[in-house]
Amino acid sequence: MGGGDLQWCFSQVKGAIDEDVAEADIISTVEFNYSGDLLATGDKGGRVVIFQKEHENKSRPHSRGEYNVYSTFQSHEPEFDYLKSLEIEEKINKIRWLPQQNAAHFLLSTNDKTIKLWKISERDKRAEGYNLKDEDGRLRDPFRITALRVPILKPMDLMVEASPRRIFANAHTYHINSISVNSDHETYLSADDLRINLWHLGITNRSFNIVDIKPVNMEELTEVITAAEFHPHQCNVFVHSSSKGTVRLCDMRSSALCDRHSKFFEEPEDPSSRSFFSEIISSISDVKFSHSGRYMMTRDYLSVKVWDLNMETRPVETYQVHEYLRSKLCSLYENDCIFDKFECCWNGSDGALMTGSYNNFFRMFDRSTRRDVTLEASRESSKPRAILKPRKVCTGGKRKKDEISVDSLDFNKKILHTAWHPLENIIAVAATNNLYIFQDKVN
Repeated sequence: MGGGDLQWCFSQVKGAIDEDVAEADIISTVEFNYSGDLLATGDKGGRVVIFQKEHENKSRPHSRGEYNVYSTFQSHEPEFDYLKSLEIEEKINKIRWLPQQNAAHFLLSTNDKTIKLWKISERDKRAEGYNLKDEDGRLRDPFRITALRVPILKPMDLMVEASPRRIFANAHTYHINSISVNSDHETYLSADDLRINLWHLGITNRSFNIVDIKPVNMEELTEVITAAEFHPHQCNVFVHSSSKGTVRLCDMRSSALCDRHSKFFEEPEDPSSRSFFSEIISSISDVKFSHSGRYMMTRDYLSVKVWDLNMETRPVETYQVHEYLRSKLCSLYENDCIFDKFECCWNGSDGALMTGSYNNFFRMFDRSTRRDVTLEASRESSKPRAILKPRKVCTGGKRKKDEISVDSLDFNKKILHTAWHPLENIIAVAATNNLYIFQDKVN
């Protein structure tokens, strides 16, 4: 089930074809739920759009695996912090689904400061025949009620309602970069540049600060927290990555305040390749545990690394994402692209990884065969079931017919957010304001 040997086909693309894209429509996060039947995206305008997978239909055999809009709602609004005279953007930084417990679905969404718990539920029946109200909703005169009626449920058109159940606010001084639901299904963490807080899903007015790396004198600050995630099975273990390219694993059983880590993952730097940009490109933009919980993956600017939790000294696998950009770091620094935060994801069996690149390219790595492939999310190849052709970037010398030169890559088109269906070979890729869905040829 690896990603390298599969043939991927175009399935769908969502979003308008606009030359000039409105800032608010840029997708800022993509997340499948635990079953993969729902796919949520958040955008810079504070909206959450949920897509639902169509079930197999005999009359339309090709609709299997199609995702259609299920619910759209405004999750966050722009706010103003009057104490600090700062505008707080409505942009959704992260969405995390909760495991489904009943007919309704729950998800957490966050902007820079405020986390919200949303309930997404269906209504297809309504009650009729109230005693105290008329059918149009007006209250009846109690003296005119002469008989009691038993209300009955009547079917109605399906309505999907999104309602905010809880708002977790005022706990972060800096911008929230991660939220992660714990495997105990009762708590979750939220992380900003300097602190990680532990919340109970039922309590909004207090959180517990479990990591605080803020120095007494801010001039002594040498690194910030870039991402944090709970272990998928051990509710006491979480990791957080830093801008210095290190990952700390913390165990909440050893002490309540996890400023002292249990494990410290760092790859020794090769002094021969040291440059002005070394520190910037070693910053980790994303960390993800494998589904098994044995490995974790980190993404820095040029590579993806897989770490065995039992080995802290170096990664067990390193995959180059776009090594050809090493010669371009100077211009990438000037246009601020060097600070882009690429995310990464595992497939359902932990056998393959996926992460994004520039020019609307995304990369897949098969861990068993060590093969990799570069694919492109573009409307040119968006015919149904069209097979994606692998793309190649040429760095110098003569360019072959189907290669693209590194100098003609478009750095404004970047794939920062990707998601892989937890059970099937279906992937979702966010390219600016468009959401592309691809599936393997067999699907």
